[in-house]
Amino acid sequence: MSFPGYNDSVLSLLIFGPLLAAALAMFLRSDNLLRGWTLVSTSALAVFSLPLYWRFDPSTADFQFEVNLPWIPVLKIHYALGIDGISLLLVLLTTLIMPLCVLASWRYINTRVKEFMICLLIMESAMVGVFCALDFILFFVFWEAMLIPMALLIGIWGGPRKVYAALKFFIYTMAGSVFLLVAIIALFIKVGSFSIPEIMGHSQSFSLNFQRWIFLAFFISFAIKVPMFPFHTWLPAAHVEAPTAGSVLLASILLKMGTYGFLRFSLPMTPDATLFFTPYILWLSVAAILYGGLTALAQTDLKKLVAYSSVAHMGFATLGIFALNKAGLEGAVLVMINHGITTGALFIVVGIIYERLHTRELAQTAGMGKHMPVFATFAGVFALSSLAFPGTNSFIGEFLVLAGGFEVSRSLMIFVVPGVVLAAAYMLRMLQKIAYGGTANPDHSRVPDLGLREIVTLAPLLVFVFWIGLHPEPFTRVMHASVQNVIQQTQGRAAPAAPAVAVLP
Repeated sequence: MSFPGYNDSVLSLLIFGPLLAAALAMFLRSDNLLRGWTLVSTSALAVFSLPLYWRFDPSTADFQFEVNLPWIPVLKIHYALGIDGISLLLVLLTTLIMPLCVLASWRYINTRVKEFMICLLIMESAMVGVFCALDFILFFVFWEAMLIPMALLIGIWGGPRKVYAALKFFIYTMAGSVFLLVAIIALFIKVGSFSIPEIMGHSQSFSLNFQRWIFLAFFISFAIKVPMFPFHTWLPAAHVEAPTAGSVLLASILLKMGTYGFLRFSLPMTPDATLFFTPYILWLSVAAILYGGLTALAQTDLKKLVAYSSVAHMGFATLGIFALNKAGLEGAVLVMINHGITTGALFIVVGIIYERLHTRELAQTAGMGKHMPVFATFAGVFALSSLAFPGTNSFIGEFLVLAGGFEVSRSLMIFVVPGVVLAAAYMLRMLQKIAYGGTANPDHSRVPDLGLREIVTLAPLLVFVFWIGLHPEPFTRVMHASVQNVIQQTQGRAAPAAPAVAVLP
């Protein structure tokens, strides 16, 4: 795909294209027509986004495909967009996951189909906007814009406790947004601009005390979004009550906004504070890995199991980010992408089970694989990917994170090893139960195996599991320069005095 002006217009089209599709969807009446229109729209945007990768120059850390237009000149607010090697992968993940969310909802959503599809499209606009915005106010608008459609997805199409889950999600994330807004205003007062690249350029002039307060404000906002332990309590409720597409979007995209915030803002804008607080966050990351693994192992509800596994996996992402070295940061970005692929697929798998059995209890799914061999194959591959089995995508990311962690502290990494073992325990337990069960399984002989639509939904994710697992170079190549730039921005000056709680040598 090549036409004049692609580089200047592509990001704007990816952001506002879904809104245009949502506006046109308002005039459609047939539910099947709405489903088809949303699928075609999101698929077209996914295809349209692919040349971003081919046209991207991986040799530079500069933002590319930039747009910078005055928006509210009196307040120095600009419509500024651009992506680097980190945000490129997240934009592509967002556009490629959206058609799969539509397919996963094809039979599951039968009420208010129009409103559901419009919420999905609005979500896509906001999520792409978050990863592309280079003006802080524009970023904040997109950051907040995704809250309402996500809360509606949970609150209208969710499970029995959907209102509780939607309110908890909304209140937690709104509370975090208040701290983010305070940090944005403080940075504007200090620098006189909302431009994200410009603020990055002034970071070395910020005092350590100022950086600490800004870092803490960022940290609360992004830690809630990740979510990091102990800010995670909204996540299981939201995942369990959300419809399948909502759970996929939460796992695949929304959680990545928190780790993206650390990479884009915390590290380069508050470098000295980052170095000061790093030991604390590394220990919180380890706590998340262990807590998420232990809690997932105790679950009998499949959605809760996968939800708590997300806490552990995102613990690996924050561990890699705050290792502050090349292996750790590149591993963290891969963990973010791989978690979006694998955990999104697992939520689709759980949704397929619920469609057929109307339950998510592990005991009621025992032995399904004997009568559903295609389903068992997909579920087995995604379970192995989730536990980071060699040859799958998650192995590469977690391996790099562990390598980066060992550069920081061998003693710290001793506490991470049980988390790796726990991942194998809860995933293999789930897989064994679903695939084989025991001697007295429920009768699943009449439960149909995967249909064509479901195979088409899961197949692209399966391809990425093995593609990244066996040949990750196309994905790591585009982030090298951007990751190196983040490290240079963060470690540009000598580290301040170590805090009271230090990482063990």
